[in-house]
Amino acid sequence: MLWTCRVLCSQAGPSPGGWKPLSFDGGAFHLKGTGELTRALLVLRLCAWPPLVTHGLALQAWSQRLLGSQLSGALLRASIYGQFVAGETIEEVRGCVQQLQTLGLRPLLAVPTEEEPDSAVKTGEAWYEGNLSAMLRCVDLSRGLLESPGPTGNILMQLKITALMSTRLCKELTSRVRRPGGSLELSPERLAEAMDSGQDLQVSCLNAEQTQHLQASLNRLHRVVQHARAQHVRLLVDAEYTSLNPALSLLVAALATRWNSPREGGPWVWNTYQAYLKDTYEQLRRDAEAADRAGLAFGVKLVRGAYLDKEREVARLQGTEDPTQPDYKATSQSYSRCLELMLTQVSHRGSMCPLMVASHNEDSVHQATKRMWELGIPLDGPVCFGQLLGMCDHVSLALGQAGYAVYKSIPYGSLEEVIPYLIRRAQENQSVLRGARREQELLSQELRRRLLGRGLRVPH
Repeated sequence: MLWTCRVLCSQAGPSPGGWKPLSFDGGAFHLKGTGELTRALLVLRLCAWPPLVTHGLALQAWSQRLLGSQLSGALLRASIYGQFVAGETIEEVRGCVQQLQTLGLRPLLAVPTEEEPDSAVKTGEAWYEGNLSAMLRCVDLSRGLLESPGPTGNILMQLKITALMSTRLCKELTSRVRRPGGSLELSPERLAEAMDSGQDLQVSCLNAEQTQHLQASLNRLHRVVQHARAQHVRLLVDAEYTSLNPALSLLVAALATRWNSPREGGPWVWNTYQAYLKDTYEQLRRDAEAADRAGLAFGVKLVRGAYLDKEREVARLQGTEDPTQPDYKATSQSYSRCLELMLTQVSHRGSMCPLMVASHNEDSVHQATKRMWELGIPLDGPVCFGQLLGMCDHVSLALGQAGYAVYKSIPYGSLEEVIPYLIRRAQENQSVLRGARREQELLSQELRRRLLGRGLRVPH
């Protein structure tokens, strides 16, 4: 461990001669044990097999019946759960985070919650209140794991709004705000006032049950942000399907009105933008300009997006225009434009405009690091990087060793809670998993090098 820390210290800091592209050749894999690398290669290869991902939930149930819960659970813990999940207990999560910190990486905790619209148990108010308690505990855990602020001065955590509010109401709100002129009753300012005052909200375009659920949901959101602000934890709101995103953006705008002002030390609430949608660049530009005019801080997590196949299928079934970019190249061009826009904003607004470059794409990471250097954005400034725990370590480790702020998105919880969550995320991210071939090749190279006994690679 001491040797690892010395290596990291010797690698940290920007290159004195100017910007040089980072090498994502797997050289940083020497910091990981052979067992970790072997598991990573096995799991990534399994996850790249479409039938396993598509029928994951059925296969899990079959495994439990055939092998029994204990043996089935042990196999999952040794493979998929162990690769992508921090653990179940606080001690296990703390151990995972400490290991990440020795590698120059930081945690972005995520509560694994999955709403089931057809389930009375997982859509009732009691379920949302239970999720609220879980979110509040996650805030405390995020703070407790990192008593000192990170390279960017930020402790970050993911927030899924549909864990606190029904997707049905989100779809109804989306239909309202999409109408010409929208509804003045649903302005961010009015929702922010209702959250802050706790007074009953009157919305004529919603029925009594919907209004009551909206009020309760606003109260839950307010409590999470209020507690996060007190614990100095910043919340990154997850983006979801296009049928929900306008409603989620409305709620984020309401929270931003209350919590992202300079007097609060904001932004405490960041929004996520999906570059694979055709309208993302214009939406991002409008939101950035609106925040600037209002004098609000503007935090952004920029992703490519995870719901491509589902979005296209819904558009086909409904006979509507496909909201997604036509191909991967167009998505990459969109991501590049959005990244350039946000880095320019960062160079002008500094800490009032923090950005997470959440990408597994090497070209996007190279673009970000080069433009940071060209724009004079320091490594310990308001730009950070994000990847999933258990994936893209050849990029994460290289960034961390070079001194950039890097976060790994980390779910945690019991097998029963997390495995359905992981399988659904894998189904949504099949293109990402299939695209992890380069990481698999690098893992194979490192394992072959060790097995052939060529000695430990010393980084240059």
